[in-house]
Amino acid sequence: MAKDGTNRGGARIGAGAKKKPLADKIAEGNPGGRTLTVMEFSNTADLHGQAMPEPNKMLEAVQKDGKTLVAGEIYKNTWQWLNERGCAMLISPQLLERYAMSVARWIQCEEAVTEYGFLAKHPTTGNAIQSPYVAMGQNYMNQTNRLWMEIFQIVKENCTGEYSGTNPQDDVMERLLTARKGK
Repeated sequence: MAKDGTNRGGARIGAGAKKKPLADKIAEGNPGGRTLTVMEFSNTADLHGQAMPEPNKMLEAVQKDGKTLVAGEIYKNTWQWLNERGCAMLISPQLLERYAMSVARWIQCEEAVTEYGFLAKHPTTGNAIQSPYVAMGQNYMNQTNRLWMEIFQIVKENCTGEYSGTNPQDDVMERLLTARKGK
């Protein structure tokens, strides 16, 4: 306990034993000896893709400024990326919706910073202060990264194919850079 009587410990995100990706376990010949769940598909099977769960209407709601929220598009792009890697069924639609909403809010905050600037006027003193959109943007960025790491960890642990390369997080950065240019 800290001197003020509050607890400062507890589990930290990313702390603890790390799970090895499934592809690495297979490549190393499964050194742990546990039974691995590997889905093998033959070319002769008549496979039909899983339908994407429809995103919540809230993800495409028209905002106060008249713009449509881009969370629905982010949801669809991320689900498609997961589906291409065979991991779409492992990620709950709620987690995907939280991620998409967080990204969309982060983009909104960055657009507001671009439009209004980094500074604001203090309501009582009139002095210059940090824009509230800067702090909100940082909070959404942190939340987005935590949610993405949660999703990516599931992909890494369960994907037998390649899971590196471009991913939906790269698209988010492109969207942010485009928003900054005013497009």
